Amino acid sequence: MSMTPYVGRFAPSPTGPLHPGSVLAALGSWLLARHAGGQWLVRVEDVDPPRTVPGAVAGQLATLAAFGLHSDGPVLLQSQRDAAYQAALAQLLDAGLAFACHCSRRDLADQGGIHHHCVPRPPRAQPAIRLRVAPGTVVSFNDGLRGPIRQDVHADVGDVVLRRADGYWAYQLAVVVDDGAQGITDIVRGADLLDSTPRQILLQQALGLPTPRYLHLPLLLDADGRKLSKSTAAAPVDAVNPLPALRQAWAALGQDPGALATVDEAGDALRAARAAFDPRRLSPVNIPLRPAAP
Repeated sequence: MSMTPYVGRFAPSPTGPLHPGSVLAALGSWLLARHAGGQWLVRVEDVDPPRTVPGAVAGQLATLAAFGLHSDGPVLLQSQRDAAYQAALAQLLDAGLAFACHCSRRDLADQGGIHHHCVPRPPRAQPAIRLRVAPGTVVSFNDGLRGPIRQDVHADVGDVVLRRADGYWAYQLAVVVDDGAQGITDIVRGADLLDSTPRQILLQQALGLPTPRYLHLPLLLDADGRKLSKSTAAAPVDAVNPLPALRQAWAALGQDPGALATVDEAGDALRAARAAFDPRRLSPVNIPLRPAAP
């Protein structure tokens, strides 16, 4: 049993309002942190300015507050972390673990879009920077809900982008640097990010950072079986009346619906959920969205 205190986090991207899938991830990560007697932090992953919706950061934080989900420490914004990412990138370049790549997406078409080697072409004014992934690089880890996971990162992903050719930081670098800086020990998030985990572990190893434990929660799906946030069904949750969305997320986590049946405000719902939560009831199976009960 590790003696390191549990530190979890919820890290939404401000591409719009929080939706039921967001609440599922937020509540699941909060419950597991509280069950372990640990901390729960909020980080805003606004590292991609073209996708950041004006006002979304404030709106998401206000919604979390309305749901009674408050960070146990200062909210970290990736948009203010440029110096940390630059230092990590310099470390990798100095060690020969990263390199400048002048390839375009069209250049990589013959490689299935996966970068294994650069193609001859004129240099670009601002190249991308990639993590070098050698042939035979396989990463394995044990997911807390799904068991052993294995990925051949070289074959399936190739050399990982760390800074994009447009000058913006790649998600993979930013998330690894920030998890290390915040001392995150346990990452609980949606199963759509399961495929990113091996490359993040590889990057943690390259930077000399500890590898957290991982648990990937099920996704909420629309009627066509698509991830909710990618569909038109991803309507924002109601911050004025948070109980329906909380009950919906609680049931999607496989918990006893009766535990929240009689509460009439968000604070009471969270207290009841914390007392009744049973992590053994979690399932890796993705869940069709059902209407939120009033």
